[in-house]
Amino acid sequence: QVQLVESGGGLVQAGGSLRLSCAASGRTFNSYAMGWFRQAPGKEREFVASINWSGANTYADSVKGRFTISRDNAKNTVYLQMNSLKPEDTAVYYCAAGLTSSLVPGDFRSWGQGTQVTVSS
Repeated sequence: QVQLVESGGGLVQAGGSLRLSCAASGRTFNSYAMGWFRQAPGKEREFVASINWSGANTYADSVKGRFTISRDNAKNTVYLQMNSLKPEDTAVYYCAAGLTSSLVPGDFRSWGQGTQVTVSS
C-alpha cells in the first residue's frame, strides 16, 4: 500500500492556474499508475486524468487541453498542472494509486485526503 499526500490547492480566479502535487511513500512508486479525481459538493467523484508507469496519460474530455498530468519517479510525485481554470472546476481533488491506469475510482487502491480547489468567476 502506498501513502499519498496532496498539496497545492487553493482559491484562484477564472482563467488562472494551479499546480497540484501528490507525494507518495514507498519504494515501488514507479510501478503504480496514478490518477487524479475530483468531487464537487453533491456530485459523484469523477475522473480527471491518469498516467501509467511509462508516462502514457489519459484525460477527461472536460479538461483536455487545459490540464496536464505528469510524474517524477525520482521524487515519488505526480503533478496536475491546471490552466485556464473555470468555476466548474471547483471541487476537492484526490490523488490515487493503482495497478493499472483507469478511469474508474474503484480500480485505484490508495487515495490521498484531497485538496480543495476553488475557482471564482
